[in-house]
Amino acid sequence: MPDAALPHAQQATDAPRLQALDVNWTRDGLITGVGGALWITTEALLKSRLAPSTCRWCDRSPDGTDTLNAVDRWGRGMAARTESGRHAWNTWSNVSDFVVLPVGVLGAQYLLASGSGAPVRYFAEDATIIIESAVVAAVANQAVKFAVGRERPFVHVLEEGQKAHTEKPSDNNLSFYSGHTSLAFSLVTAAGTVSELRGYDKSWLIWAVGLPAAASIGVMRMGADKHYLSDVVVGAAAGSLFGVAVPLLLHGRQTQAQGAGTGMSMRMSGNLGGMSLSGTF
Repeated sequence: MPDAALPHAQQATDAPRLQALDVNWTRDGLITGVGGALWITTEALLKSRLAPSTCRWCDRSPDGTDTLNAVDRWGRGMAARTESGRHAWNTWSNVSDFVVLPVGVLGAQYLLASGSGAPVRYFAEDATIIIESAVVAAVANQAVKFAVGRERPFVHVLEEGQKAHTEKPSDNNLSFYSGHTSLAFSLVTAAGTVSELRGYDKSWLIWAVGLPAAASIGVMRMGADKHYLSDVVVGAAAGSLFGVAVPLLLHGRQTQAQGAGTGMSMRMSGNLGGMSLSGTF
């Protein structure tokens, strides 16, 4: 008898299937909640106590000679020349990093998921993983900044007597590494990694659009004279590390039971001499 169902069955077998990921709501809720509370508390309430009052990494020798490396000296050329310009870059970097980029990344993730035919719960899980990755990256950055105590570029050029009179003295020595850049790259790389794990159509768009957008945050921070080039490069690397590692280590693909949600297909063929049954599972 003709095997009329074969083309359809073959198409079903060859069609890409979306992957279920390991999401433990209790574990992930605790990591995100505790990490978020820790970051907010240290940033909003405890920064004046935890941040070093004087620089530990000052880019100056004991006799006061400027020892800033050539790469960071060159990168400082991106800083705005006027105080109003630096303030504008600082404002734009805050709005972009804490509003525009997160909304854009989550919105793009929703469009990729729905465009690939994923159920709504997949997007809820994706958003949880992305936010969790960003929170872990932010907590790690906070710990490093408080421990390292690198003097910010705009503080570095002030006279010693002026440094205590900046707008936020507790923020003077938190240059390394760039938290804004780390956050931006953690959001983008987490979204890209989750999209690849899921098998979403056109997941390359997250990388193609998101990575330049994340890099622009670092440029803005340099324009605001808040960070050196090395702060931004390390921030990008650290954010990317957490953005890739958290999804891969905590949220790998679930193994599916044989015949359960695996796109099982069968076909039957035979003649007067016998019959055979074959399939893919």
